[in-house]
Amino acid sequence: MAEYTERHRAVWPEMRQALTDTGWRNYSLFLRDDGLLIGYVEADDLDAAQAAMARTEVNARWQAEMAEFFTGLEGQGPDEGFQLLTEVFHLEGK
Repeated sequence: MAEYTERHRAVWPEMRQALTDTGWRNYSLFLRDDGLLIGYVEADDLDAAQAAMARTEVNARWQAEMAEFFTGLEGQGPDEGFQLLTEVFHLEGK
């Protein structure tokens, strides 16, 4: 997990740009000591943002680099194992 964390301290500039260009905003990853990884992202259309990112060459290279850190994805890439959660509380708003 230390290596995974270290690599995310130096995400390639072209990967950061591709995320921005494909509509990913306010994207964060949170890693628990036992390896549970939670991501948070905002996008106008998450399916479209994921599909656009999947078409980039830099994403293919990044996912190949990160694949060694993931298990249990049954043939999927790290960026294909997302499980969406339902928001049940948000302080702002109603």
